[in-house]
Amino acid sequence: MRKYFGTDGIRGRVGEANISPDFVLKLGWAAGRVLGHGAGSKILIGKDTRISGYMFESALEAGLVASGVNIRLLGPMSTPGVAYLTRTFRACAGIVITASHNPYQDNGIKFFSADGDKLPDAVELAIEAELEQPLRTVDAAALGKVKRIEDANGRYIEFCKSTIPPAMDFHGLKIVVDCAHGATYNTAPYVFDELGATVVAMGNEPDGLNINHNVGSTHPQALCETVVREGADLGIAFDGDGDRVLMVNSRGQLIDGDQLLYIIARARLHEGTLRGEVVGTLMSNLGFEHALHKIGVGFARTAVGDRFIMEHMKRTDSVLGGEPSGHIICRDRTSTGDGIVSALQVLAALQRLDADFDALCAEVTLYPQILINIRLNEQRDLVNLPAVQDAVFIAERELAGRGRVLLRPSGTEPLVRVMVEGADGDQVKRLAEGLADVVRNQQPGSV
Repeated sequence: MRKYFGTDGIRGRVGEANISPDFVLKLGWAAGRVLGHGAGSKILIGKDTRISGYMFESALEAGLVASGVNIRLLGPMSTPGVAYLTRTFRACAGIVITASHNPYQDNGIKFFSADGDKLPDAVELAIEAELEQPLRTVDAAALGKVKRIEDANGRYIEFCKSTIPPAMDFHGLKIVVDCAHGATYNTAPYVFDELGATVVAMGNEPDGLNINHNVGSTHPQALCETVVREGADLGIAFDGDGDRVLMVNSRGQLIDGDQLLYIIARARLHEGTLRGEVVGTLMSNLGFEHALHKIGVGFARTAVGDRFIMEHMKRTDSVLGGEPSGHIICRDRTSTGDGIVSALQVLAALQRLDADFDALCAEVTLYPQILINIRLNEQRDLVNLPAVQDAVFIAERELAGRGRVLLRPSGTEPLVRVMVEGADGDQVKRLAEGLADVVRNQQPGSV
């Protein structure tokens, strides 16, 4: 059992528990001890646009230097950008200071291996073991050195562009790009502009406090309205650290990750480059699964979280996977979920298939799905309580095989997520609200 690491690094409220300057300093030292490869080894550090990123960047820097590791600072950089640059700079690891789609009051630390992959459990456990040891600074002559990489954004922009054919461009397309006031603000608009599109940028003025606030993939309404007002062909929304993407059609309708992943899979199948099965999670829509089967593409579900998707993709040598949230992994292009790269693959797919965006989306008939998040008063397992399990059984019996029920604790926030999916929208809504009430009533202090 891991003490500090969750499903995607370490995350929490700024100033509390594991997201405090003293802990992050020690974390940097412990990570340097485990991930450093001796004299001359280097670790990259990037961050999103949260005001607390400055504080934690300095803390990590101190801890890593104390362990004898050299540092390359990237400044504001998306999570997938850090993964890519970690590989190209031949670093022994990459670190991102981000809480992804969470508000600015939260922050977190994500790690990548030298290959740009998430760390395996054994390495995270080794870092946790070092955290229990007293911090010992290396000899002064062996302290790490720090340099800033000045052209990091340019390098990443060129990489993103390289993931589609050199002869392909997007002249004639008007695109609204919503950067969530996050880490893609200084890269995403330039990628699409340099590929010929007319770009209307929004959510590209971070002030340290506005990341994900009423913008981005978690709050897409502003993008939907802007696309219609601007008469744009489509809109693209990223989350705060740029590993998720959702899109909006010309009528201002939201297109989720399942539909986008289907479009990419259709194009890969058409050109003969789709290997293995498409990998989703327990949250992937049944309609998405049925649409894939209709075109002869296999589908597999994993637990929720990109690390589980990637593990399955590697086992089966599959190239595509993702979640409805827009966390899409194109393993034939990059090593992790990348919002910009995924959006480019969708636009490239439309050109390859010579197809209309709406027509392709219409091939996926999504089942009504209700997701209710219940915030916990204290950390405890409500999902497996007898009263909750009885309610789940009753709901599943009513759905009679024509839908799904899923209750799960969040891996990144103190929440229980209640999801019900089925063909009848009214039934789905009623069952989801009933299950949510049962879960709420199990909390201490509820009446």
